[in-house]
Amino acid sequence: MADTEGENLTAEQREAKDKAAREREAAEQAELPYQWRQELGEVEISVPVPPGTRGKELSVIIQKKKIHVGLKGKEPILAGELCKEVKVDESNWTLQDQKIVLITLEKVNKQTWWENVVTHHPKIDTSKIEPPNSKLSDLDSETRGMVEKMMFDNQQKQLGKPTSDEMKKAEMLKKFQAQHPELDLSGANIM
Repeated sequence: MADTEGENLTAEQREAKDKAAREREAAEQAELPYQWRQELGEVEISVPVPPGTRGKELSVIIQKKKIHVGLKGKEPILAGELCKEVKVDESNWTLQDQKIVLITLEKVNKQTWWENVVTHHPKIDTSKIEPPNSKLSDLDSETRGMVEKMMFDNQQKQLGKPTSDEMKKAEMLKKFQAQHPELDLSGANIM
């Protein structure tokens, strides 16, 4: 059986194959008339235009599944069907330094990586994307509290100590026993 997925490759062969694929992908992406990057929630595209370009000379159309960027009356620099849907009302563009059209497309599905911007352009291997690590300070207070609690509980479990919930239960039992000394709760299982 032919090795189509690389299951039977040695580590060196797999690394060489991955390196060649990354180089091919980088070369294909470098040939595009724009640069792009993405996060789970958005895609950012930088489209170079002739220096001195003014906003009123541009034609930028962002639709749910299509994009068109270029100078009015000329062939578009970027045009085609987007690989995934975008939220038109939350997407935008700006002209930077009269030479770059910076476009931010808000993804409808914020849980998927795009393989390309427009469907007819070369694809990237989304399985190789390593998302940046989030910092706790980037999270809203509710999410941050939840993550910190999970981290604390995980650390407590690793040390063989009670989790925050178990500590709360033990404290409640202690208070209850203080209020009701006549009850013998020494054999109670609350965990």
